[in-house]
This record gives sequence, C-alpha cells and structure tokens, in this order.
Amino acid sequence: MQACLKLSRMIDEVTSRIGRSAIWLVLFAVLISAINALVRKLFDVSSNAFLELQWYLFSATFLLAGAYTLLRNEHVRIDILSGRLSARAQNWIDIFGLLFFLLPMAGLIMWLSWPVYLDALRSGEVSSNAGGLIIWPARLLVPFGFALLILQAFSELIKRFAFLRGIAPNPLEKEGEKSAEEELAETLRRRHGLDQDAGGQA
Repeated sequence: MQACLKLSRMIDEVTSRIGRSAIWLVLFAVLISAINALVRKLFDVSSNAFLELQWYLFSATFLLAGAYTLLRNEHVRIDILSGRLSARAQNWIDIFGLLFFLLPMAGLIMWLSWPVYLDALRSGEVSSNAGGLIIWPARLLVPFGFALLILQAFSELIKRFAFLRGIAPNPLEKEGEKSAEEELAETLRRRHGLDQDAGGQA
C-alpha cells in the first residue's frame, strides 16, 4: 500500500503542476479577447485566428484543469444525503462513483477521441474559417485531458482505500486548504512583490 501511496503522490504532483499552469490560460484568453475587441473597434480589423485561439485556450483550461479540480475535491457535489453519512461511507460512495462512472466515462471519451486527433494530424486539418488555425492541437487536448483525469482518478482511489485501511487521512477533508482563487491571488502578490524588489534594486 505504501508503494501505491507513493505513486499517488507522484500523480498528484504532476496534476498540481499542470493544473496551476492551466490557471494562467484564463488570463491569456481574456487578454487576447480584449486585444481582439479593441483592434476591431479602433481599426475595424478582425481575426478569426485570434477568435479561435481564445476557444483553444478556454478548452485547454477546462480539459487540463479537470484532473486538478478532482485532486482538490472542488468538483460539483450534490451531497444532500451523503453529507450526513460517516466519513467511511462517503469514501465508499466516492470509490463506487470513480469505478463505475468517472473511469468508464473518461476512458471511453479518451479512446474515441484519439483516432479523431490522429485523423486531424495526418490530414493537416485546418479550420474552415478564413485565416483559421490548424485543428490537431485542439483535438489532442481531449484525449490528453481525459488521460490526466484517469490518472488522477486512480490516485483518488488509492487515497480512499488507504483511508479505509486507516493508514492515510480522509481525502475528502478540505480544512485549511486555500481555494484556487486564493492561491492565484497569492501568486500574483508574490510576483508583484518580486517585480517591485527588482525595480528598487535597479
């Protein structure tokens, strides 16, 4: 079990790194959207490439951060009944959901989306819009994102079985954890402080 927990920690680390990076894609998408709108209003010039890049970035945000959301236990829950149950019962419910709903769904989508990506890559598929982007990077996001979700689901299963055996803390507890928004705000404050220090030294 200890080897499984070590594997779980490795998966969690990969998920965290990718998820925290994906957060920044929201900022890039907003900036591109704002610049595109300004250029269109001021110079009456529009770009389908910029519009599609926004869509790519939003897609990447959701697909790459899905596993991170699962890791942080921030996904939507309807726990009117399960919230009243014991911690062990809640973890058993999660195990059932992971095994019989999340993993089959994610595995099926990953399996079905892979040949779609390969077809787009081989054919050099390009958007039908004038000046549009190539399609295969967006197609690749789907199987990659769901592969990450599958890995994280296995990590969550390990943690729940470890809790049920009494050798790990309850993975459903979130006490003292910072929200994704709080983490982003803290990162921005830290970077802003570093920039100010560098400016002062210059």
